[in-house]
Amino acid sequence: MNTWLLLILSLPTENASTRMRAWRALKAAGAVVLRDGVYVLPASDEHRDTLSVVAADVEGSGGTAYLLELNQPTTYPFAELFDRTTEYTQLAEEITASLHGVDGAVIADALRQARKLHKAYAAVRAIDFFPRDIQLQVEALLVELDRRIQARSSLDEPSAPARLVPHCDPAQYQGRLWATRKHLWVDRVASAWLIRRFIDRDAHFVWLDSPSDCPSDALGFDFDGAAFTHTETTAGVWVSFETLMMSFGLERDSALQRIARLVHYLDIGGLPVPEAAGFECLLRGMHARIDNDDTLLIEAGRLLDDLYTAFEEETPPS
Repeated sequence: MNTWLLLILSLPTENASTRMRAWRALKAAGAVVLRDGVYVLPASDEHRDTLSVVAADVEGSGGTAYLLELNQPTTYPFAELFDRTTEYTQLAEEITASLHGVDGAVIADALRQARKLHKAYAAVRAIDFFPRDIQLQVEALLVELDRRIQARSSLDEPSAPARLVPHCDPAQYQGRLWATRKHLWVDRVASAWLIRRFIDRDAHFVWLDSPSDCPSDALGFDFDGAAFTHTETTAGVWVSFETLMMSFGLERDSALQRIARLVHYLDIGGLPVPEAAGFECLLRGMHARIDNDDTLLIEAGRLLDDLYTAFEEETPPS
């Protein structure tokens, strides 16, 4: 059973500095607002001391403060109020952008950005009282960022990377035959869309009953042994869509980055993506209505085109 500290404040309206001090102290401690003027923290000596200081400051400025300890069983989901998924997701997006920019960045700038991201992660982790898997996922992204910066700053040192992703020239991949398993789902349909729109506009596709049926002259994707498939990295697994992006130098496209996060989440899990549920629902409806993968790719491709355009429009100008 968790024990909770509740701080009930009535702040003096004429003293803005007291209000600001209280707000900053409560925010830094990780307190959440239960309702106007009521703040909650898990009980601990440190939190009790923090809230006592805030209460004394408010009372000394003409306000009122009550610090209560709730140690009775309650069905109220206090712990859910402390979900830091939003903060971690925003941080993950910033780390991912830095990962994509490492190769073209000045080392000093990359190191400075990495220190900033580590500090931001530490600040969120300090107030993450009920950790979830997303905390470890963000930490893994930071580890991968550090590794890539180290690799760039020590080019003469030997390294032992996970499976290397080839750097491919799109000019050498035009009008090719591409193959993947039939009954397209998220990663396969998104990868086929990526190939036709950004890599090989004259691509032809064959949908396989089994990977063993792959023609010798076809470029396979999203199956074991394929030219482009899931890739193990020190930060985790890239799905086939991400592998194709990295292989063909598309990783700096911010709209594609967002689609990649959506595909990754729906294919193998990971960081939540707001648009994922809607995309999956629409794709499921297409599957129920369409039994031809060529037609499915056309219709799902229109949906991905629209997502790409929407994400492009949301990207702030540089």
